[in-house]
Order: sequence, then structure tokens, then C-alpha cells
Amino acid sequence: MACVIIIEMKICNLLYRFFLTAVFAMWSVSVLAEDFSLKGRVVDEEGNALELATVSCIEQAKVTMTNLKGEFHLTLHSADSVVVKFSMVGYQARSRVLRKPHGQLTLQIVMRPMESLQGVTITERRRQTSAMEQIDIEAIKQSPSVTGNAVEELIQQQAGVSTHNELSSQYNVRGGSFDENSVYINNVEVYRPLLVRSGQQEGLSVINADMVEKIGFSTGGFEAKYGDKMSSALDITYRRPERTEATLTASLLGGSAYFGTSGKHFSMSHGLRYKTTRYLLGSLETTGEYRPNFLDYQTYMSWKPSKRWTVDFIGNISDNHYNFRPKDRETSFGTIEDVKSFKVYFDGQEKDIFRTFFGTFSIARNFNDSLTVKLLGSAFHTKEQETYDIQGQYWLDDTESSENLGVGTYMEHARNYLKADVKSLKLLVSKRFSNHDVELGITHKWEKVTEQAREYEMRDSSGYSVPHSADRLDLIYTLSSNNKMTSTRLEGYLQDSYRFNRNENYYTLNYGLRFSHWSWSGETTVSPRLSLALVPRFNHNLTMRLSTGLYYQAPFYKELRDTVKQAAITVATLNSHIKSPRSLQVIAAADYRFNMMNRPFRFTAEAYFKALSNLIPYNVQNVKVTYYGENMASGYAAGLDLKLYGEFVPGTDSWLTFSLMRTQMKLGGQWVPMPTDQRYALNFHFTDYFPGTKRWKMTLRLAYADGLPFGAPHRGLEKQNFRAPAYKRADIGMSWLAYKSERSKKTFALHNVWIGLDCLNLFGISNVNSYYWVTDVTSRQWAVPNYLTGRQINAKATLEF
Repeated sequence: MACVIIIEMKICNLLYRFFLTAVFAMWSVSVLAEDFSLKGRVVDEEGNALELATVSCIEQAKVTMTNLKGEFHLTLHSADSVVVKFSMVGYQARSRVLRKPHGQLTLQIVMRPMESLQGVTITERRRQTSAMEQIDIEAIKQSPSVTGNAVEELIQQQAGVSTHNELSSQYNVRGGSFDENSVYINNVEVYRPLLVRSGQQEGLSVINADMVEKIGFSTGGFEAKYGDKMSSALDITYRRPERTEATLTASLLGGSAYFGTSGKHFSMSHGLRYKTTRYLLGSLETTGEYRPNFLDYQTYMSWKPSKRWTVDFIGNISDNHYNFRPKDRETSFGTIEDVKSFKVYFDGQEKDIFRTFFGTFSIARNFNDSLTVKLLGSAFHTKEQETYDIQGQYWLDDTESSENLGVGTYMEHARNYLKADVKSLKLLVSKRFSNHDVELGITHKWEKVTEQAREYEMRDSSGYSVPHSADRLDLIYTLSSNNKMTSTRLEGYLQDSYRFNRNENYYTLNYGLRFSHWSWSGETTVSPRLSLALVPRFNHNLTMRLSTGLYYQAPFYKELRDTVKQAAITVATLNSHIKSPRSLQVIAAADYRFNMMNRPFRFTAEAYFKALSNLIPYNVQNVKVTYYGENMASGYAAGLDLKLYGEFVPGTDSWLTFSLMRTQMKLGGQWVPMPTDQRYALNFHFTDYFPGTKRWKMTLRLAYADGLPFGAPHRGLEKQNFRAPAYKRADIGMSWLAYKSERSKKTFALHNVWIGLDCLNLFGISNVNSYYWVTDVTSRQWAVPNYLTGRQINAKATLEF
């Protein structure tokens, strides 16, 4: 009996223990299966919020992205350990291991930028959620340069941008003219000289690459904050130096010096540049004495007496001289079976001066972390002089038969003088709400332009003037201008950037309205603009963008100049009834980020259509744009831009762009191609290091672009029935890091010495810039090509302190 009782007690004890074990196991499973909440904030090293950073838990297939404030929230299942990964392009990925998490956890994640092979910090590679693309400024360092304007040369290599003249810093964007591109430096619009007619005359642009911190560029569909231009917006931000630094550069084409320093409340930087293209112009077919000299000085000063106040000043003085005494020229052109020879002997000279002054002063007040008010004042002054008297005696021969096809003399004369002043006062207010960035801007401008110009061209063929008249002497071209324009503009805009998410789909909506009133014509324009970007839930590496808006091209002095005949002389007058050309734009784009060969890449595609109206037709000769002075055409531009950007070689950035475009205007009931109708373009920018070393760097730039329409002069756009040959060019540059200091960059000392060698126009291709037309008394005409520069070698040295 006792044995039975003992056995029963043991069985009960075993059952009790089993019950307790089962209950504990069920409790443990339920605890481990609980969800926990993870939230936090992702910032950079300076504490700035990083938006659209990826937060993921791969084991649980959960992913989210940070909002405008860098905040995130995830609901995850608890486990013994949960691994959460934080990543963003341009920053080192981070991981956090959470041990048996439960309840609600909060994290603060600091992301550190990645470094390239040279230890250069990579910045501004955030996801593009607007029409403004941030371009890496490292691409302009140690790259081959013809003009010395590194920023513009970088822009010329972007998708949708074209140029056909390596001597010029100007560019066309999606069928627009040179004048349809706006440029801003620290929120102030800047201007170019007005009388420049050739790339040889162009000096240094207003943008000093040594002082640039950020480059933003949009080829269309840009926000309301960017002014009244139809094609593009270039947004430049000058940097405030954080320590004492300096750079010295010297080459066969000029040199530059930069110095920057900073203290607790005050920082300043100074840049001095000198450029001479005498060596480069020596490769042109027209020989003679070239004496171009271009000098530019800039300063940027910033004072921050407290966290609430900032006072900035930017000043620029540019003095450009182009002196030329031609001697002779010999050009062969045609086909293999039909070769023509054109010889000219010159007499005379050209003397040009372009002197500009630019300054901007701003005061900013930060009332709190979300409200900033800024007042900006700016002034621009240019004094330009273009004078030449050049006589040429020419012979045009058929080289096969030795037949003389034309002989004659021409005389070109100009006395052109222009002064222009533009002053502006601008108020900016920016306010940040939870998911909104609201910005308001009002600008008042005062404009004054005075021009006195006299030009003529005489042609004599076989002893007869052209055009020939039996009873009088007529010149083939005359122009007289004595005009003065005084006007004011009132401009304003209001825009909002709204970021929100729905079911892990992340949206960025930018909408705004811009208005402008010009006293000269009494015209008032209203420009609504809208863009939407989506990062879809199914693939956070994909960004889709849609932009639309109504854009106006506010006319300036050149667009106003209309011409009338008075006693056989062409007289330029100003059209007070001119209207702003208008462009209705629709742009659809997609960006896809991916890894290939364990390296980051980005592929971008943009399709666009622009309906154009109130167009002012124009002709282009070299870089001189001559307008008809009246709104008398409509048109369109449509195309596709593709870009592949990434590390083709580890640690370096390269890109390949391809563009297709068609642009036409309807003029006088007839559809004709626009002067900028470039049907295709291919650009390749490639950087690499020599095998086994990081001290040797190579940069290769290739360009292949369709030729532009052209025709005989003084016959109108309707007669432009020809197309120039394609523009083909290759530039290569090699740089050697001859010295690298091991000292800390906080110490002002010599840190790097670069020695470079560039081969410009590597294959010696003769690209056509424009044509000189030879006419005889029977009205037969021959188009003689004006070729651009040949192959040249440029040596340079850079010292970095």
C-alpha cells in the first residue's frame, strides 16, 4: 500500500513539473513572439537630418525610410538578437544589434561619409527628388580644361546639354538658346557680357571653381524660385572655409590663386584668375598676332556675430581684353573628288574690352530653427567695347583644275559701345513645418542699358561691289544703333515642398507660383509649376518624377532690338511691344540606383516635351545671337535624355550620357528647324588610376554631337537648308600626385603637389564652328568653313595648402 502511495506521489510530482515547464515554455514563446517598436533619427556628423535614408531588418523583410526630419519608425518581432541596418548612398552603412528587444526603443544614428581612394569626402549624393540635380564638384578637379571655366565645362557634359565650340563656356539646353539659361550664385542671378560674338573673345566666367561648394543644375521643370528663363537653371553655392587653406595653379593657358581662412565668427576667401588663349588660338587657320588677356578677382566674406545673424558679401571684378591683328589664312575644304582652296591676306586689327563689376550683400536672420528671413542687394555693371577694321583679299580656287572660282576684297568695320547696369533688392522668407518647406521671395530690379553701335561690311568681287548696282555703291551689310533702355521689374514667387508617405510609398510634392511684371512692355506673367517624386514601396532604389509648368523667357536688351531700313541703312530700334516667349513643359523621369561589380551606379532617364509660343526667332553666328526683335513664331522641342553614372573604376566617378532631340519652329507658315536643332549627342566622362598606384590619375572626355542647321547669311531661317558636320572631340588629362604631406589638414602647410599634362583635341579633328560665305557677281556662293582649334598640349601644376 505504501509503495502504491509513493508511486502515485512521484507521478504527481512529474506531472506538476511537466505542467510548470510547459507553462514557462508557452510564456517564453509568447514573450519572444511579441512585437516591439523601434523609432529614432538618422543624422550626419554635423547633426543635420538625413532624409530618405534606408532603415531595414533583412531577416524580417522589413524596410522603411527616414522622413524630412531624419526620423523613422519600424515595428519588428522580438528575438534573441535583431539586426537593423542603416544605409544611404555616399555614407558608410551602419548596423545595430538589439539583444532581446521589447517594448519601445529609440535610437540616434550618426552616418559618416564614405571616402574615395584619395581620402576625398564624397558628399551631395542624396536621392534626387526634384528637377534640380546635385553635381559632384570633385569631377572638375584635375580635369582637362580649354576655357578655364571648369564649372561650365562640367555642365556641358550633362545629358540634354550641348556645345559646339570648345572656346566658349556657353551652352544650349534642350533646344534653347544661350540666353535661356539662368545662373545663380548664393541666391542672386548673375549676368554675362552682351556684345561677345565669338569664343575667342570670351574671358573667364563669373563662377570661380575654387570657391564653389555645391552645384545644382536643372535642364527643365525646375521650381518657382528659379527665375524667368525657359531652358535651365544653374544654382551655385560658394563655400565658407572652415580653416586656412590655399591653392596655386599655373599652366600654359593661365593660372589661378585661391586663399581662404576662418575664425570663430568671420570667414573670407579670395580668388584671382588669369587666362590667356594666345597659345591655343595659335592652332587656328587664321594666323596673326593674338593678344588675349583675361583677369578676374573675386571675394566672399561671411560674418556670423551669433547663431541668429549672418552677413555675407560677394564681390567680383573682371577685366577682359581681346586684341587681334590677323595676317593670313588658308583653308582647304570640300570632298576628296572636289577640293577647294581658300586663301586670304589680311590687313587691320581688332580691339575689344569687356569690363564687368558684380557685388551682392545679404543679411540673414534666423528667428528659430524653422524660420529664416534674408534681405539681399546686388549690383551688376558692364562696360563693353568692340572695335575692328579688317580688310581681307581672298582667292577661291579649284585645286584639281586650278580654276579661279572667285577673287575679291572685303572690309569689316565696327564701333560698338555698350553700358549696362542692373540693380536688385530681394527679400527671402523660408519657413519649415513638420513636412513642409515653404519659401517666399520678392525681387525688385532696376535696369539701364545704353548702346551706340555702327557696323558695316563691304564686299568686292572681281572689281564689282556685292550686291552690285549700276548707279550706286551698296554695302552687303550695315547696322546703326543708338538706343537707351530704362526699365524696372517686379518678380515674386511662393512655393512649398511637401514630403509625406502613404503605405511606405514616399512622396515629394513641390508646387509653386511665380509672377513678373516688366515696366518696359507693361507685361505681367504668371507661371505655375508643379513636380511630384515617388519612391515606391516595391523598390526603394527607384525614384519616379513628373514635372510640369508654364515657363517664360523674360526678354532683355538683345531680344528687343528690331531692325528697319532707313535710306539703305539698317537701323536698330527697340520694340516696346515685345512679349515674353512661353514654354509649356512636361517632363517624366526615373532614377534607378543599383550595385554592379560591388560598386554603386545610378541610371537616369528623362523624356520631355515643350510647347513653345510667342517665340522671337534668332540667328546664331559663332556665339553671337541676333534676334528678329518680334514675336513671330511658335514651335516645340521633344526628346529623351539618358545618363549612366557610377564607379566604372573603384573609387572614381564616371558617366555616360546619350540624348535624342527634335526642335522646330513655325515661321511664316513654314516649319523650319531651330538653330539649336541637335538631333543626337553622346558624352563620356571617364576617370581612372594607373594600375598599382593612386598617385597617377587619368581623365578622358569624349563628345560626339550632331551638327547644327545653317544657311547663307541675310536670308532668314527659312533658307537654312544645310547642316554642319558632327562635332567630335576628345580631351585627355593625366595628373601625378608628386607630393603628399602626412600632416593634419588642420595645419596650414603644403599638403599636395599635382603635376598635370593635358592633350586637347587628342585626335586633331577639324570641327567647324561657322562659315564664311564667298559671293561673286553672278550671285554664286561658296560656304568656306571656319575651323576650331587643333591638337594642343597643356602642362599645369597645382599646389594645395
